[in-house]
Amino acid sequence: MTKTRTTLTIDEEVLKAVKVRAARTGKGESEVIEEAVRRDLGLDLMERLWARNDMSEEDAMELALEAQTAARRESDN
Repeated sequence: MTKTRTTLTIDEEVLKAVKVRAARTGKGESEVIEEAVRRDLGLDLMERLWARNDMSEEDAMELALEAQTAARRESDN
């Protein structure tokens, strides 16, 4: 997968938490941030569903979008 360099402004507490997670897991800060974004967008779920091979891409996408919508509702509350 192609990577793109970007700049973002982030809360100091969030950055500190990213640095702690990176140190504890032995991962880079970018990797920790990317994993969190993928998780929040539901991309990790979609990839796992597609990997199962017993579900069509359309069904997997529908299920992933449902999960993403539910996660957003939870975070809004």
